[in-house]
Amino acid sequence: MGQASAEQALRALEPLVGEWTVEARGPDGQAWPGAGRASFQWHPSQAHLVQRTVIAMPGAPDSISIIGCDAADGSYVQLYSDERGVCRIYTMRIDNKEWILQRDGEPFPQRFIGTISDDARTISGRWEKAENGPEFTVDFYLTYRKVVLT
Repeated sequence: MGQASAEQALRALEPLVGEWTVEARGPDGQAWPGAGRASFQWHPSQAHLVQRTVIAMPGAPDSISIIGCDAADGSYVQLYSDERGVCRIYTMRIDNKEWILQRDGEPFPQRFIGTISDDARTISGRWEKAENGPEFTVDFYLTYRKVVLT
C-alpha cells in the first residue's frame, strides 16, 4: 500500500513563501511603533516551511515557526517558539484566500485569521484571544506585505 504524497498540501503554502514587512495595530486600530519583518522559506527537506519573524518593538518577541502537513488528510500544524521561551502548537488551515491558525488551551485560546489578497502580496489579519470565556476579542491586527525584489 502506497503512502499519500504531501505535494498538493505543500503547494498550498506557496503564497506564504518570501520576505514580508509586518505592521501591527492595536485593537483600537492605532498603529504600533516599530517595524517587523517575516520570512517564509522552505526547509532543505522541502517538506516544511520555516517562518522567522523579527519585530522592532519592545515587548514583541522575535519568533520562529515550522509549518508542516499530514499528507494523509491534508491537515496542517504550526510549531511556534519565541525568545521568551513560549512554545505552542497551532492547527492551521490555508487556501488561496484565507490563512487561519488556532489553539485551545492555557493560558487562553487564541487564533489568527488572515485574508490573502488576490495577488498574494498582502495578508491582512488579526490575532484574537478568549481570556474570559468562550468569546474571542481582537488582541491586535497584523498586515503582511510581500517585499517585491526588483
